[in-house]
Amino acid sequence: MSKFSFRYANDLGEGVYAVDTGFVRPQFDASYIVTQRAPSSERIAIIDTGTNYSVPRILATLSDLECTADQVDFIILTHVHLDHAGGAGTLMQACPQAQLIVHPRGAKHMIDPTVLRAGAVSVYGEQTVEKDYGQLLPIDAQRVISAEDGYMINLAGRILVCLDTPGHAKHHITIWDQMSHGAFTGDTFGLSYREFDTEKGPFILPTTTPIHFDPKALRTSLKRIMALKPECIYPTHFSKVTGVPRLYQKLTDILTQVENLGKSLERADHRHELLKNGLLNLYIQELRNHGCQLSDSKIEQLLSTDIELNAQGMGVWLG
Repeated sequence: MSKFSFRYANDLGEGVYAVDTGFVRPQFDASYIVTQRAPSSERIAIIDTGTNYSVPRILATLSDLECTADQVDFIILTHVHLDHAGGAGTLMQACPQAQLIVHPRGAKHMIDPTVLRAGAVSVYGEQTVEKDYGQLLPIDAQRVISAEDGYMINLAGRILVCLDTPGHAKHHITIWDQMSHGAFTGDTFGLSYREFDTEKGPFILPTTTPIHFDPKALRTSLKRIMALKPECIYPTHFSKVTGVPRLYQKLTDILTQVENLGKSLERADHRHELLKNGLLNLYIQELRNHGCQLSDSKIEQLLSTDIELNAQGMGVWLG
C-alpha cells in the first residue's frame, strides 16, 4: 500500500505512478510519473501528458507525492497524438527545469503545434478540438530533445531507453525501464481497458488509428519489445498490465484478424461502415472468448470511439 494518498493516481510500484488524466472517461487515458531518489531530492520524469485539461491532475499528483514541478527533469512523449501530447506545452511551462523528449519526427510539432492542431480540427472540427484539447502551446526548441533510437535518459541514475517503435505512428517511441523491467508503450502494445478484465486477466486489442497504421512495422516493433522480456507493460490506455507473453499472443492474433478483415473489404462499397461492423463483431467475439459478461451494447459503447478511429486508420492503410 502506498504511503501517499492520491486524488487521481495509483502507485504501481518501483517508483512508477499512473495518473488518470480524466480524458474521455475514468481509466481511459494515463500519464505516468517515474521517480528516482537522488541525494538532494526526488527526481521525476513524466511519460505522456494527456491533454491541456489533464495538466492540473498531473500537478496535483506531484503535490500528493510531496514533490514540486521544479523536480521534473524530463517530460517524455511516446508520440504526439493529442491524447498523449496535447498538454505538453502547458506542462512544460509549469515545469521550468524539464526537457522534452520526443521522436525526431514529432519534435517540430511540439516546437510549433500549428499543423498538429489544424490536422485535428480538420477531422473533428474546431468546437470539438477546443472542448477536448484546448489550445496547444509551443515549446522552446532549446528545451526539446529529439530521441533517436537507443537514446538513453539518465534520471538520477535510473536509465530509461528510447526505442523507435513504429506501426501505430511513425513518430512513436517506447521507453524501456530496466528498474521495473517494464516498457512504456504508448499505443504500440495496444489498448487494455480495465472494464474488460476477467478471471483470465486483462484483455488487449491493437489500435489502428489514422494515419500511420502499418501492420508489418507494428509486428516488428512488438517483437522488439518482447525481446526485452518485459515483466510488465505500461500502455497509455490504461495503466500497468502483466502476463505479457499471453497479451502479446492475443494482440498479434487479433492483429491478424484485423488485417484479414481489411483485405476482405478492400474493394467493397460502403467500406467504412462495413469495417466498423466487422471490428465490432470481432471485438465482441474475442471478449466473449475472454469471459467478458458485459452486454453487446455496453461493449459497443465503450469501444465506439476506437471502432470509428480504427476503421478510419484501416481505410488509410488499404488506400
